[in-house]
Amino acid sequence: MEHPSSGSDPVVSNRTMEIVMALLFAAIAIVVMADSVRVGNGWGPEGPKAGYFPFYVGLVMFVSSLITAGIAIANRAADRSTFVERDQLGLVMQVLVPSAVFVGLTGLIGIYIAAMLFIAFFMRWVGKYRPTVILPIAVLVPLALFVMFEIWFLVPLPKGPVETMLGF
Repeated sequence: MEHPSSGSDPVVSNRTMEIVMALLFAAIAIVVMADSVRVGNGWGPEGPKAGYFPFYVGLVMFVSSLITAGIAIANRAADRSTFVERDQLGLVMQVLVPSAVFVGLTGLIGIYIAAMLFIAFFMRWVGKYRPTVILPIAVLVPLALFVMFEIWFLVPLPKGPVETMLGF
C-alpha cells in the first residue's frame, strides 16, 4: 500500500529495504552461529552444549533470510513503492544521530551526565523550550534515575568521572 506523498523525493523503495533487512538478518544469524560454535554447539555427555540450540536457531534465521532476499530479488513485480522520503528520513535522523551520540557519550562520561545533556539538547532543539524550563528537568530527571537505580535498587549503571569524583 502506497502512502500519500508529501511531495518529498523518495530515498529508497520497499523492495530495496526488504532485501537490505533480509541480508542484515542473515549477518546477525552468522554472528549467532559463529558464537554458538565458539561456546560449543555439539552434544556432550550431559546433553546439548551451550551453543547447540542457538546454533540451529541461527541456521533457521540464516536460511529464512536468504530465502526472503532471494524472493525479493527474483520478484520483478515486487513492491517498489516508496519506503521513506527525504523529509521523513530527515526527521528520523534528527532522533537517530543525537541518540547515537548519547550512547557514545555514555561510555565516556557516564549515563547520568550524558542523559542530562541529551535531555537538555532535545528540549532546546526540538521543543524550543527556554533554559529556565530545560535546566530543572535536565538535572532532576537523571538525578531521580540515579537515586532510583543506584540507591534504591542497587543497580549500578555506567558512571563517568563526575560520579567517581563524588565517590560513587
